Amino acid sequence: MAEFAVIGLGRFGSSVARTLYDLGHNVLAMDKSEDALHEVVDHVTHAVQIDSTDPDALRAVGITNFDAVVVAIGVDIQESILTTMLLKDLGVKKVVAKAVDERQGKVLEKVGADTVVFPERDMGVRVAHSLATPNVLEYLELSPQYTIDEVKVPERLDGRTLGELELRAKFGVNVLLILRDSQLLISPSTDARLQSGDVLVVVGENRQLNRLESVI
Repeated sequence: MAEFAVIGLGRFGSSVARTLYDLGHNVLAMDKSEDALHEVVDHVTHAVQIDSTDPDALRAVGITNFDAVVVAIGVDIQESILTTMLLKDLGVKKVVAKAVDERQGKVLEKVGADTVVFPERDMGVRVAHSLATPNVLEYLELSPQYTIDEVKVPERLDGRTLGELELRAKFGVNVLLILRDSQLLISPSTDARLQSGDVLVVVGENRQLNRLESVI
């Protein structure tokens, strides 16, 4: 279980916060607006009203203790940039900042953002999954119930077969492909032996994939 903070609870920020929480992680949601906090209070671990441009307020919530902080502030570009700069100055390990355009993105990078995302290209759900599960390389929602994931095989599963992992029996997911360097193994059999660094393309219900992501 990881610790995440999300600053700014518009559509994008709320999506990130809710998804991280649904994946089983601790999430601190922050916004200046009390109304915005009410919308997510039942879907996060903690919700705090805060001015993110106040370094004392950020220290008070223990902002440096989080594995990553997402700056999802909406149209106030100055507030977004100042918040990002303060977070890095305070020593936050990883800052993911939302940008509305390329120019803002470049400024966010210059003031220290580790990752800059553009909501038009990066859905909040996808960003949340990439933060919570580094082995998940891609996340494509087919419907509200079903998703395709690209999952990187960790070293501890090197040499194991698909049959030994029992992904279908344990998690209810199907392996469509195995990507190995320049090779593409389509509909692999249960005898297929995995190598560290392989990428499994799997499909299944969202709740089952969330379970798989938590243990892979």
